[in-house]
Amino acid sequence: REAKAYGKNVLLGPCVNIQRVPQGGRSFESFGEDPYLAARLAVGVIRGVQSEGVVATVKHFAANNQETERFTISAEVDPRALHEIYLPAFEAAVTEAGVQAVMCAYNRVNGIYACEHPGLLSETLRGRWGFPGLVMSDWGATHSVAPAVRAGLDLEMPTPEHLSSEALAAALEAGELELGDVDGMVRRLLGVIARMGYLDAPLDAGALDTPEHRALNREAARSSFVLLRN
Repeated sequence: REAKAYGKNVLLGPCVNIQRVPQGGRSFESFGEDPYLAARLAVGVIRGVQSEGVVATVKHFAANNQETERFTISAEVDPRALHEIYLPAFEAAVTEAGVQAVMCAYNRVNGIYACEHPGLLSETLRGRWGFPGLVMSDWGATHSVAPAVRAGLDLEMPTPEHLSSEALAAALEAGELELGDVDGMVRRLLGVIARMGYLDAPLDAGALDTPEHRALNREAARSSFVLLRN
């Protein structure tokens, strides 16, 4: 409701990266070290957000857990660890909660940038899990034109540089992309718009900083306290 009050229809969350390094810049907004717990919380958050007519964006896909060399680091992860620890919350977000947007991460995974990683975006996210929605990049996480598009990236954030209309046209002209690749990007974007009902009716006005919201915030904080006794 607060997002709508600001005129926004996409929320850049939840963050479900597994907490591994205390200095992780986004660890404060993720759900801890347990992949099962992170998945359960993600499903609840996504269902709640999208029930209000706002797109949820599960992030940062995938294995984005540290700040050291955050834009270039390669997370070396074997398949079992990847699928048992780092991906379950993303899978639940897609297959249970019906999340409409996924944000791919800055880092590389086993040597390949996450936002141009066919194994993550095409094979796992879209192929195995059947994700129909929008894949957007983290801010400045796009590094190529054709490899990113062919892998499954739909939207470059915050502004199009690699995926500008000029760059896409040049890649088409050079034979690096086919028109069907670009059509797929557009189709997935329009699919989110249609499924969320934005073609049928405008967003409602939402609400910002109401007495009801303040009371809810206090109750949420109060009920989340955990008291420890030695």
